[in-house]
Amino acid sequence: MRGPEHLEGILYPAIEPYETGMLLVGDGNRVYWEQSGNPDGKPVVFLHGGPGGGTAPWHRRFFDPERYRIVLLDQRGCGRSTPHASDPAADPRHNTTWHLVADLELLRKNLGIETWQVFGGSWGSALALAYAQTHPDAVTELVLRGIFTLRRHELEWFYEGGASAIFPDLWEDFLGQIPVLERSRMIEAYHRRLFDPDPAVHVPAAQAWTRWEASTLTLFPDPGLVDSMTTPAEATAFARIENHYFVNEGWFREGQLIEDAGVLRGIPGVIVQGRFDVCTPAMTAWDLHRAWPEAELVIVPDASHSASEPGIARALREATDRFAG
Repeated sequence: MRGPEHLEGILYPAIEPYETGMLLVGDGNRVYWEQSGNPDGKPVVFLHGGPGGGTAPWHRRFFDPERYRIVLLDQRGCGRSTPHASDPAADPRHNTTWHLVADLELLRKNLGIETWQVFGGSWGSALALAYAQTHPDAVTELVLRGIFTLRRHELEWFYEGGASAIFPDLWEDFLGQIPVLERSRMIEAYHRRLFDPDPAVHVPAAQAWTRWEASTLTLFPDPGLVDSMTTPAEATAFARIENHYFVNEGWFREGQLIEDAGVLRGIPGVIVQGRFDVCTPAMTAWDLHRAWPEAELVIVPDASHSASEPGIARALREATDRFAG
């Protein structure tokens, strides 16, 4: 993930964790977690995107380290969590939305946290909504970015050809992995290749899948971001986990996270959305805002999807500053 050198003056200074650990969550999975900032500060948990994206040190920097107790974790199968999804022996059956929701609740209790702010972008916004709708009494505020709820039309827009209207050149590379007769169902066609045990099959598919997403995350091209996301191990874990979740539509009923937004009515929130987000278009943020009008919707006029874009990073920091107490 691109470093935050261009975000100096927007994010807080770099810090190191004061505690790290591995949480045993069952089914052979261990989830990496860390704490940084002020041990006596307001608890906040950072939920990364993907699924399968993992966390990076600069993710700590959205929060005032003097006022926040900052919890980061790598969700099952990615980052420093084990087993890593790039391992052909890793079993995806024990990696679902509801496993992750349970992992978050287990981590909260193990850390002795009564309530916490939940901060999530892209897939992290879906996980944050699923967690908050399941455990609303544990959530003080929600700070969400690039809203994604895995509805069928959201998945079809980005993975079945809609976004090719804007990026036809990049879509050509994504199509290239799949024979013509299988291109009517791209997510399923990629699923067969990503979970083929032969690295000669799954690694090129994983890199093509990840390159498509990485190349469209930002308003302006960011080759460094693309390179960092498409190394074989990282791309394989990222693509496998994402595809596994998308084939199963997040284990949500269609439209669940928007329909159940009424549960959030008592939770303060901020929704940050890039106007030109191609990965998760603003339609979903708008639908969530209509279902949860108490949340402030901030549309950043000169940004796409990534939290590393200056306008989005600034809006996110402003939201966490407001809720710091």
